[in-house]
Formats: sequence, C-alpha cells, structure tokens
Amino acid sequence: MEQLYTVNQLAEELGITPRALRFYEVKGLLAPNRVGNNRVYTKRDRARLKLILRGKRLGFSLAEIREYLDLYTVNGGLEQQKNLLKRVQKRLKDLAQQREDLEATVQELRDIEVQVTNSLVELKAVELKAAKES
Repeated sequence: MEQLYTVNQLAEELGITPRALRFYEVKGLLAPNRVGNNRVYTKRDRARLKLILRGKRLGFSLAEIREYLDLYTVNGGLEQQKNLLKRVQKRLKDLAQQREDLEATVQELRDIEVQVTNSLVELKAVELKAAKES
C-alpha cells in the first residue's frame, strides 16, 4: 500500500506550516486525496511539494512554479509532447541565462568584498598609526 501523509506529517517533514500547505492547495499546486474528512498526500504530492518549495527558495513566482510542475505531466499525444519539449527547452535556456547572471552577480559581490576588506585594513592601519603618533 502506498505511503500517505497527513497535513501535519508532511508539513513537519518539509519544515513548513500546515497553513502553507493549504495555501498551495488553494492555489491549485497540490490536490490531496481524502480519507474520510482528512486530507492525505501521496509520495507524488510530497515530490510536488518539494519542487514547489525549491522554486520558492529560488525566487520563482507561483505561476512559474505551476508551469514548471506542468512539465512533469507527460501523458499527452504527439502535439502535447512537442509542446512540452519546447517548454522544457525554453526553461533550460532561461535557467542557463539566470545561472550566468547569478554567477556574474556573485563575482561582482566578491570583488566588492575584497575592495571593502582592503579598505578596512588600510583604515585600521591609518587609525593605528594616528593612535601611536598621539
């Protein structure tokens, strides 16, 4: 039998609140099953939620996350498969550009860090020299 998770179990396991989980349901990103009055999540739901959380951590909007999740629904005909392939290729291109932009930003910040560190060392040396002279 497939392992099922309750709202609280899944929320606790992934470090989010049950309210956040329900929010993703309301937004249509998750669709849990019901056992009686309780919502239960499958391993597939858990995997989707992990993708949602990764997307949020990386700064993607809910619309972008929904599009990304749609890429995992590969059960259509020839035209749907072609469309999926185009979307995957576009997403890969976009992510490659984001990676380049992020790497450039990280390098710029490292350069600033070195400049500020050197400046602080020079200022400290001037202060020490001034303190010795007085």
